[in-house]
Amino acid sequence: MKGRVQSLQSLGAVDGPGVRFVIFLQGCPLRCAYCHNPETWPLQGGMEMDTEELVQKILRYRPYFGTDGGVTVSGGEPMLQPEFVAELFQRLHEQHIHTALDTSGIVTGEKAERVLRHTDLALVDLKFINAGDYRKYCGGDYHAVKRFLELTERMQVPLWIRHVVVPGINDTPEDIKELQKQAEAYGKLEKLEWLPFHNMCREKYEELGIPFPLEHTPA
Repeated sequence: MKGRVQSLQSLGAVDGPGVRFVIFLQGCPLRCAYCHNPETWPLQGGMEMDTEELVQKILRYRPYFGTDGGVTVSGGEPMLQPEFVAELFQRLHEQHIHTALDTSGIVTGEKAERVLRHTDLALVDLKFINAGDYRKYCGGDYHAVKRFLELTERMQVPLWIRHVVVPGINDTPEDIKELQKQAEAYGKLEKLEWLPFHNMCREKYEELGIPFPLEHTPA
């Protein structure tokens, strides 16, 4: 099966446990105000690759990630290509390789279940703590994300929740406490990561001719 891939990172160290081979897929339905990968938005960008081609490439790096690391599929939003991710993860499990899904959780339902059956770890961005802010700053449905998190719980998929802290937007003590409360409601939660906002992506927006909504927000 073929999918649209934006880029590959052979030795990632921040997208799951151990050293990771990271696959950034093309396409995202969200427009998060602090997005640092706007080049991944269009679904038709990037390059076309098939799962077998990717598996063979990954296997060449197996000596580097070994049994402590594995493969992470990120984006963009990988759940826009659920059939591709599910097939890739199934093939990796046949090779006894750890799989991690880095997602906004915006896509749910049967296709999400198929991916999660072959997912060893879900890294979910819980971007905002209420529907109003999620719609305002991401253009997405907060309740869909909550349904995805509930699905990981039902399927007993280990979970890391990530949250970008943006000055003046979601950095009050009340915001932090509520986010922690929501995250700790999931029994399979292994880690809650607070990620600092940065604006080093401004050059990408300039090159693409897209205004960066948080251009004047301090890191």
